[in-house]
Amino acid sequence: MEIGCHASVMGALHGWHRDSFTHDGITHDTYRRGAGPGVVLIHEIPGMTPEAIAFGQELVDHGFTVVMPHLFGEPGEPMGVRNTVSSFVRGCVSREFTALALRRTAPVTRWLAALAGDLHASVGGPGVGAIGMCFTGGFALAMMVDESVVAPVLAQPSAPFPFTPARSRDLGLSPADHDVVVDRVNAGCPVLGLRFEDDPAVGRRFQTLRDELGENFTAVQFPGRKHSTLTLHRQERGVQAVLAFLDDRLR
Repeated sequence: MEIGCHASVMGALHGWHRDSFTHDGITHDTYRRGAGPGVVLIHEIPGMTPEAIAFGQELVDHGFTVVMPHLFGEPGEPMGVRNTVSSFVRGCVSREFTALALRRTAPVTRWLAALAGDLHASVGGPGVGAIGMCFTGGFALAMMVDESVVAPVLAQPSAPFPFTPARSRDLGLSPADHDVVVDRVNAGCPVLGLRFEDDPAVGRRFQTLRDELGENFTAVQFPGRKHSTLTLHRQERGVQAVLAFLDDRLR
């Protein structure tokens, strides 16, 4: 159905087609718009904020078919203390997310990978892009278990939450999924990462990515201690790097 005119949700998402997608017993709403190669854009904590939706629209305007899954929070609600805390707690306790576990793939990434495969079947082409941000940043890497994902973008990947040195290095992949991802990267599938250099939420993950993926991991980094490279603390150089990466891989 087309989004109508209900308060903040409908204002921010006007023109997006709302649907739902089910895989392996998990169902989430999705919002789709655009034409061209496919990109799955996964929102960050606290949810599908106006800034995240605006970035999705920018991808649409650039010529992509964008699907935004709604995983938590209220679509269109601005970032605030209440919804940030609520989403953080959900990430810690939900079986879908495994925000605290080491060497484990979040179950929701299987659903996201299936969503990517469904989008690829719909739009065709060499594959689809996947953009994760913050809490969902590493999800784009885990989605590479589906061969349809050929352009993974990790924007400030922050899970598992880096409360310990081991967690700050962890990529959020089970040993089996880690091997699949490394094999795909070694076969020529590059990975793009973005972060602020002093962002504590990312921990030491970029060093792990360099060690594990080698020259097929490209890091785009910005000075400072801010966090949301594509939304709240948007960096134009980062946005342009993402667009160029998607263009190169998907067109």
